[in-house]
Order: sequence, then structure tokens, then C-alpha cells
Amino acid sequence: MPGNNQRESATGYNPAIHFGNQVHKARRRRGWTIHDLARETGISAGHLSRIENGKRPPSEEAAIKLDDVFPERQGWFLDYCRDSEAWTPPGYRHWTEHEAAAAHLQAWVSGMLHGLLQTEDYARELTRALSNAPAEVIEARTAGRMERQRRILYRDKPPTAWFVVDELSLYRCVGSPEIMVAQLDHLLEVANLPDVTVQVMPAVAHPALASELIVADDAAYCEHIRSGVMYTDEETVSELRRMINTIQAESLQASESLRLIGRMREAWASGERVLTPAVTADRASRWRKPPKRSASATRRKPTWARHGRS
Repeated sequence: MPGNNQRESATGYNPAIHFGNQVHKARRRRGWTIHDLARETGISAGHLSRIENGKRPPSEEAAIKLDDVFPERQGWFLDYCRDSEAWTPPGYRHWTEHEAAAAHLQAWVSGMLHGLLQTEDYARELTRALSNAPAEVIEARTAGRMERQRRILYRDKPPTAWFVVDELSLYRCVGSPEIMVAQLDHLLEVANLPDVTVQVMPAVAHPALASELIVADDAAYCEHIRSGVMYTDEETVSELRRMINTIQAESLQASESLRLIGRMREAWASGERVLTPAVTADRASRWRKPPKRSASATRRKPTWARHGRS
């Protein structure tokens, strides 16, 4: 995993971190402390520190003040701030603060694997399929997703995370069979982390089909095709938490889920066409069943046992 020095490991990752890096570099070139920059811009040192560390997305007001203080950047801060707004749903910009501080996370997304579970290749191919963005934007989004995983799942004290995986995402080819094999290997590795539980939701109708849903301690985030919305009022967050709890209750047991993921991994690796849940009984005879998992894979300790759940 990336090192603990966020500034060194995060260069070029998500827009907020890249913006913060540029502020930091411009300040150091002047030989200023954070308090010197605060005095020049009129922005508090604490706020500037959060911007530099990528923990707070910059506002246009802050970008304008930075451009005034650093005229040699020729308006870069405001231009970048406005460009990055097109990359990220408005609600997500403030969601990251809640996610980074959460002790507990529950996540679901329909039809694909959640961003916190994706490999770099899977994330890149999925981003390319979902947008007409230029290559540099796709790379920035992909890198930002990898940094998000490092920041959330691999920090010193990670949250207790519970992911509900849509069964259909195991059958949907993103990129190539080779990418899917690596992705499902990674999914099994993440499921083995001590603070992570992964369950598969069977391909049936349920209340959250229309949206991604992720719930933290005191906030929730829902993302649709064109927008994302963060909720912090207690009534809505409680309602969405009940919804994701209902989805979890309808999912396969954690140990059963890992066996299914393993079988799908072997099916992708075998080179055969993958049988989807929608194949009818009269067509199913034309397909070979996915091979059983290897003996080493079946010895994997069930998630519920690792977590002390019964």
C-alpha cells in the first residue's frame, strides 16, 4: 500500500488532493508558513491546512484569493476549481469528510462493484464506459478512487465496513475476463481484512435498485447517473440505514458469499462463457457449470467466523 506520507503518495490523485498539493508548493516557493499564507489570503490557517491536505474541497472564493496571492500561477487555482466541479457530483465533495471520519460504513451499489472494492484496471474501464471524459480525466478519477481506498480501508484505524455486492456485478464483464479475475481476487482479499464484511445480494428486486447507497455514522450518500446527494438530517439517515440493513438481511451469508465469488473467479479464469442468473432452464443445459474452487480457496476462513459473528 502507499506510504503514510499523503503528500508524496497522493500527487495527481483526486482533485482536492492535487489542488492542495499545488497550494503547498506555491506557499513553500515563497518560503511562507501556513500562518503567513493565512495572513495574505484572509483564510484561516486551519482551513488552509485542510485544503492543503486534501481534506476540504476548495471553494471558488478560496481559489480567487489564492490566485490573487500567487499571480504567477495565471489564474490556475480558479480554473482548476471550476474544472474539477465537472468531475465530481456536488454532494460527494462534502461527503468525503464524513467518510474519512466514520467508524462504521455500510455500502451498496447496483450492477457494479463499489468504488472502495475496485482494482485500478476495473475502475479505469468502468469510468471509461460510464463517461465520455478525456483520457486525463479518466486517469485522475481512477487515481482518486485508489487514493480513496487507501485513505478509508487502509488507514491506521479503518472503519468497520460492510459491503453488499450485487450478484449481477459478478457476471458483468468490465474490460476483459483477465480484469475480472484480478478484480474478484482483490474482492476476496478485501473481504479478508479484519474490519470488512462482504455479502452478495441475490439478483432479486429490492428497495435500493435505483441508487448507490453508502451510510456512515451520521451521514448518508446516494448517487444516481447524473448527480449525488448527501444527507445529514437524522430522519433521512436513519431511514437509509434501515434500508441498507434490510438489504443485508436479504443477502447471502458472508461465508456463502465468498464461495460464490470464488466460483465466479474460477469461471472467468477458465475462459468459458459465464452463466448469468437470467439464463432459463432450457438454455442452461448448453452451458457448463463453473468449476469448483480449489482446495486452498475453500480453506478460507468465513468472514462471520473472523469477525466473531454467529
